[in-house]
Amino acid sequence: MPAATPADDRAEITDLFAHLANLLDECRHDDAGTVFHADVVAHSPRGDLHGLDELTAFLEKSWVEGQRTQHMHGDVLVRLDGGRAEATANQLVHFYRDGAAPHRSSGLRVACTAVRTPVGWRFSEMQVTLAWADEK
Repeated sequence: MPAATPADDRAEITDLFAHLANLLDECRHDDAGTVFHADVVAHSPRGDLHGLDELTAFLEKSWVEGQRTQHMHGDVLVRLDGGRAEATANQLVHFYRDGAAPHRSSGLRVACTAVRTPVGWRFSEMQVTLAWADEK
C-alpha cells in the first residue's frame, strides 16, 4: 500500500469532523475512540475533559431523553505538520424533537489537534468556543 499523501491526510482529518457529527447525532458515544485519541483533552464552555473514558461518560450523561441533535461542520481547514495537524471548523448544532423544528441552535468554533495513530488520524485535543446560541 502506498504512503499517504498530504491530500489523503487532509481528507482523513476532514472526515473526522463528519464522523464526530454522526456519532453525536446517532448517540453512538461508545464509538468516540474512532474519532478521539485515548488521551484526548477537550475544552468547552461546559468544562474540561481528560481522556476518552471521561469524554464518553460526559457524552452519555449529557444525553436527554427524546431530544435529537443535528451537527454540521463547515469551513474545515487542516494544517499538517508530519504526524500532527491543526484543524479548525465552524459547527452548527440544532436540538430538536422528532417532527418538530429546532428548539435550540448554536454556532460553535472548533479547533483541534489531530495525531496520526496506527489506526488512522484521531483528535488529541479539542477546543470548542460558543459563538452564538438561540433558544426558542
